[in-house]
Amino acid sequence: MKHVIILGDGMADWPDATPEGKTLLQKAHTPNMDFIAREGNCGLLQTVPEGFHPGSEVANSSILGYDQHLVYEGRGPLEAAAIGVDLEDGDLALRCNLVCLEGNLLKNHSCGRLETEEADILIRFLDECLGSGRKDGFGSGRIKFYAGVQYRHLLVIRGGDKRLHCTPPHDIPGKPYADYMLRAECPEAEETARLLNWLTEESQRLLPTHPINQKRMAEGCDPANSIWPWGGGYRPKMVPLNQTFQEIKTGAVITAVDLIRGIGRYAGLRAIEVPGATGLYDTNYEGKAQAALDALRTDDFVYVHVEASDEAGHDGNAALKLQTIENLDNRLIGPLLEGISKMEEPVAVAVLPDHPTPCSLRTHTSEPVPFAIWIPGMQPDQVQVFDELAAADGKFGLLHGDEFIRIFMGRNIFEK
Repeated sequence: MKHVIILGDGMADWPDATPEGKTLLQKAHTPNMDFIAREGNCGLLQTVPEGFHPGSEVANSSILGYDQHLVYEGRGPLEAAAIGVDLEDGDLALRCNLVCLEGNLLKNHSCGRLETEEADILIRFLDECLGSGRKDGFGSGRIKFYAGVQYRHLLVIRGGDKRLHCTPPHDIPGKPYADYMLRAECPEAEETARLLNWLTEESQRLLPTHPINQKRMAEGCDPANSIWPWGGGYRPKMVPLNQTFQEIKTGAVITAVDLIRGIGRYAGLRAIEVPGATGLYDTNYEGKAQAALDALRTDDFVYVHVEASDEAGHDGNAALKLQTIENLDNRLIGPLLEGISKMEEPVAVAVLPDHPTPCSLRTHTSEPVPFAIWIPGMQPDQVQVFDELAAADGKFGLLHGDEFIRIFMGRNIFEK
């Protein structure tokens, strides 16, 4: 049997998302998710262990069964893996957003949807001025900026100390950014914190002068006028999935987000690029569905990640988030289920978010998320639709840790 997980990033929400007091999953027309729930078994999954920030790096790797107390190293190392940067011992890798500041406030975490081509030029400019390209050698042996996708990039500090207090920029839209600059958690990390804050302040001096930002401002677009380093860590000690589950000889991850691609790489999954996959509401849903079907012909396990709902949640746009949920259902899950129905080998299917991203809060929360698992031949439970409240009445109740992935892979969760 083959296995496919469909992950709607940030898809869960609060009942205050609609005037009727419903969550967006409750309000959305999702016949295909409802089919998986109705024909399968449901439950809730605590994807964020107590004491961890509800980030996608924590939630997605937890879904795959990784114990965060053993593997968590922040977003930076995952971004590095995604873009092929091999970290050496002592390399501190940080996620490096390009953000938009307005006065003393952090206006948004994404510069109003910065294009990758623009960002690539800006990151290379910063590396030339502050990092490996600097003529006086200041950063040539220690500081390196790497371009990623859209507003998501990578900063590596040789010999950096990871014991820092960092605030994700998507947690503080509209707040005074100076209150959330990096802080050392111990005296040994003070030097690293000073260096990173200096780099941030220098970026605020350099970036507004760049022609790309001058052009963006002239066109009424948000400028990328600061970096925001966060989520730092070292290379994580993750065991590939095929060492835990012999059923997974080969596997693939389909995503437009470097973070998820990085998790996939450490998990031993090959990354599949889909033309037109953007990580936003306009992503290529149909292309991802076809890529998943193609992968299931050769691979045993496929992880399909769609970012669109999370971004709509961060924007506080409930109407757009509702649209992304319905698009996921009818443009990706529907064609995927139809294709699976024609395959000779049975395919187990699971659908779930990684965490809630309530539109009223505009950032992640750590409540358990609904999930549905459909394995051909299984006895359905009583759940008829897929949403947060309905799934709570499912057969599996509330799961933690690796219980979800073990059940999905056909293991007895009481036999470790």
